[in-house]
Amino acid sequence: MINEQIRDKEVRVIGEDGEQLGVMLTKEAMRLAKEAEMDLVKIAPTAKPPVCKITDYGKYRYELARKDKEAKKKQKTIDVKEVRLSPNIEANDLNTKINAARKFIEKGDKVKVTLRFRGREMAHMQSSRHILDDFAEQLSDIATVDKPAKLEGRSIIMFLTEKR
Repeated sequence: MINEQIRDKEVRVIGEDGEQLGVMLTKEAMRLAKEAEMDLVKIAPTAKPPVCKITDYGKYRYELARKDKEAKKKQKTIDVKEVRLSPNIEANDLNTKINAARKFIEKGDKVKVTLRFRGREMAHMQSSRHILDDFAEQLSDIATVDKPAKLEGRSIIMFLTEKR
């Protein structure tokens, strides 16, 4: 709320350079703002009495928008990237998948490693678990196992996260 929109009888006023001007009638605060060719902006409506600041309203809105933008920029979203493996993967292909997972982890993302079984491969499920162990071992310098290898349907799934 600004200027005439402020309906409170008394407000606590902060000057344009940040100093406390104290509690005064809203009309008096409006007069001070007009003399300074500024606006009276209500910045804390829930306080008793409400806090108003003498400032340029356009500049005030710009500052708020800039602070919001900065806060959003600092927020980091963690994505979950998936790397799919098969039980009869060759060593070179495994290294390629490990390098891809390494890049994801270095970017700060979680990695979901899925070892998928098709058809008769299901019979050799336990003997293929070493592939996931080897995968985690080769990334142990930058990653830790977040959720250990677990059987889910036709695949074994493991999650890796960045070491802290």
